[in-house]
Amino acid sequence: MSYVKAEYVLPREILRLVQEYADGQYLYIPKKEGTRKNWGENTSYKTQIKQRDKEIYRNYINGFTTAELAEEYYLSQKSIQRIILNEKRNANK
Repeated sequence: MSYVKAEYVLPREILRLVQEYADGQYLYIPKKEGTRKNWGENTSYKTQIKQRDKEIYRNYINGFTTAELAEEYYLSQKSIQRIILNEKRNANK
């Protein structure tokens, strides 16, 4: 995210009004509702995590222990257990 000078994008009247409330301060202006993207939509990270979780579940079914999986994927055993539980629930849907 980069900064844009308000004087470049806001009409002079609105800029003066904003200065009444936040003169010289940095402001974050959120996107309008409905234009926001969900987490992971800009990258393939969300897809990669889903694939990793399915792989963890397959390995668990094939006999790997949660301790082995935690070491292999650099996660805590609690995280591995959560992933396995979520994948079990998804498989039963």
